Amino acid sequence: MDGPMRILMVAARCHPFMGGIETHIQEVGPRLVARGHTVDVLTTDPSGQWPVQETVRGMNVRRVPAWPKHHDLYVAPGIFAAINRGSWDLVHFQGYGTFVVPIGLLATLRRDLPFVLTFHSGGHSSRLRNAVRRTQHALLRPLISKAARLIGVSDFEADFFSARMGVPRESFAVIPNGAAMPTPSSNVTVEPNLIVSSGRLERYKGHHRAIAAMPELLRRMPDARLHIAGGGPYERELRALVESLGLEKRVTIAAVPASERQKLADLLASAGLFVLFSDYEAHPVAVMEALSLRRPVLVSDTSGLGELAAKGLCRAIPLDAGPKEIAAAMADELAARRQVRDLALPDWDDCAQALCTVYEDVVNGRRMSRAAPQGLPRQLSETGARCP
Repeated sequence: MDGPMRILMVAARCHPFMGGIETHIQEVGPRLVARGHTVDVLTTDPSGQWPVQETVRGMNVRRVPAWPKHHDLYVAPGIFAAINRGSWDLVHFQGYGTFVVPIGLLATLRRDLPFVLTFHSGGHSSRLRNAVRRTQHALLRPLISKAARLIGVSDFEADFFSARMGVPRESFAVIPNGAAMPTPSSNVTVEPNLIVSSGRLERYKGHHRAIAAMPELLRRMPDARLHIAGGGPYERELRALVESLGLEKRVTIAAVPASERQKLADLLASAGLFVLFSDYEAHPVAVMEALSLRRPVLVSDTSGLGELAAKGLCRAIPLDAGPKEIAAAMADELAARRQVRDLALPDWDDCAQALCTVYEDVVNGRRMSRAAPQGLPRQLSETGARCP
């Protein structure tokens, strides 16, 4: 496409909330705007406390009400109405795991708008939600199969959803999240005994595994400390676990606001070790951020985390590792004081450029298809269009 595009991004949540999808939109959206495109963000606000409309770093953000207030289902009929009223060249669904997606997909298909979808898949702490995932995927398949392009943030995610949804693997593009962080402040130094576990406070994120391993780790390394950086519904349980193990002086739980990127960079840069013992991650932004600051990383050998370990970017231990095994691995990593090499990691400029390429392919393909003479196969009409 020669000119600027009008792009709508649809997501259950965006900035100022913290998370992988929120960070993704906040990083790539302004970069698309800088390339001359119009970026609208359609999202929800269950709390009713955020502006209905505002401009954020050049993006036009619109929020609609969602229910229920204290759960992550995000039932938001306003998504349908907003898409039905607007005009865009392409719609990009960011994430798939809430009611925002089927509501938005129905509106998009009704308008006959081309769309792409990035899965941004993650785990969930609810056993019920995990149990119905296969049913959810089956119900979404007829809608998602109509996407002009599907996007995985890792090869693992693309392979997984290709098989699960029955969609050809060639329908997927793989576009990893970026790994950019501010340069640490000049007075920040590495604390050799500090472990950081960053991410939303949900059970599936595995912060409790790091806490449970601390008594054994302290027997090996009495000066070890653990900082859990995040907020979320599992905070009370994590604090109760810390108290029950008598770790109040060795474990800190404190969120870093999404707007304070410098503070987060300084925390990560000071860590002797970064850990993430999550049940499931497609391509964890938190791990990429730690790697970008050249911090050694220890993860569970599962999903996209295992893919990063297989590429030599971090060390993985079994998902079912117990406290003693986790403590031993953390002690080994802290004692090694590994110097992480300067890695060639994807950045957000790469991510934005790759998205631009996908968008242009979709929009151009749509225009050529509509311009094709009736009765001629699309491939034939496109071939004729390229003839001198």
